[in-house]
Amino acid sequence: MDDRFWMRRALALAEGGRYTAAPNPLVGCVLVRGGQLVGQGFHRRAGEGHAEVLALAEAGPRAAGATAYVTLEPCAHHGRTPPCAQALIGAGVARVVAAMADPNPRVAGQGLAQLRAAGVAVDCGVLAEDAAALNLGFLKRMASGRPYVRVKMAQSLDGRSALADGASRWITGPAARADVQRWRARSQAIVTGVGTVLADDPQLTVRDVPDAPQPLRVVLDSRLRTPPTARLLREPGATLIATVDAGAAPAAALSAVGAQLIALPAAAHGVDLGALLDALGRRECNEVLVEAGPRLAGAFLSAGLADELIVYIAPHLLGHGARPACELPAITRMADRLDLTPLDVLSFGPDLRLRLRPAARA
Repeated sequence: MDDRFWMRRALALAEGGRYTAAPNPLVGCVLVRGGQLVGQGFHRRAGEGHAEVLALAEAGPRAAGATAYVTLEPCAHHGRTPPCAQALIGAGVARVVAAMADPNPRVAGQGLAQLRAAGVAVDCGVLAEDAAALNLGFLKRMASGRPYVRVKMAQSLDGRSALADGASRWITGPAARADVQRWRARSQAIVTGVGTVLADDPQLTVRDVPDAPQPLRVVLDSRLRTPPTARLLREPGATLIATVDAGAAPAAALSAVGAQLIALPAAAHGVDLGALLDALGRRECNEVLVEAGPRLAGAFLSAGLADELIVYIAPHLLGHGARPACELPAITRMADRLDLTPLDVLSFGPDLRLRLRPAARA
């Protein structure tokens, strides 16, 4: 069995913290001695044991002389828990294989350096692409200060999201809607617009995903039109209303029912979306899911702020009078179109789910 085999096991373990580890990264660790697994662990949530510490606890004295396979460079600083690099050194681990270095400035190579300085053999880069895919949101936040943004849309085969009167329940079937719950569960914030709140009165909660905390619900509402009776203000978890004037008259009524308000710079058609992402990054959101109407979905895409597009396509035709799934500025040249790179296509009952990444712009 080679390094890649054991690293794949560590990567699979790391997924155990998918819904609970944020704002920390997903990390898995496997300890192997004499070709045999002697300990394993994954990071479940902030403040609890890191993957390396849990694997060492399971291995006990068998950790001495073992090889540790870890999906992210062991930490080298005291945070909520002691540094993992020192724990590995203290246990007598002979070799550490890391999938990738940690971009967190508090680590950034220091963990690997400490291991090497203590005489531990170190290799880094095994299945690095897989490890990066595991933590897209954490990596982006460390690099840019902003979360990884997914824009979710549900549409008919002819690209319509609702009838002319706004009726949209339900475009997709139960299996597709259950899949949406899993995307909500892995996100630290769900973003929508006040138009969606007024039209649909959504809950924007995670349902039927065990152990998943409720993400922050974010409403873009430049003129504070969100009614204090909105359902999302009565659900478990927090609701943040992003506006351009948090001191406007309706603010007191919204605060009285538990809403948090944040004032952000204004843009052409409402709240500045870049400033919003900066604010969510400061709140340690790694992944954000945009579930909004066609105008806001199009605004994220046209501004180049969407990292990924999740599109559910139902086998229906709603006709040219129905509402579009996405509103983009008029395109008059094919060279100006927004190209997308497919990531995967899956079926959920009768519906298809396409995951796509906007192509880099010249």
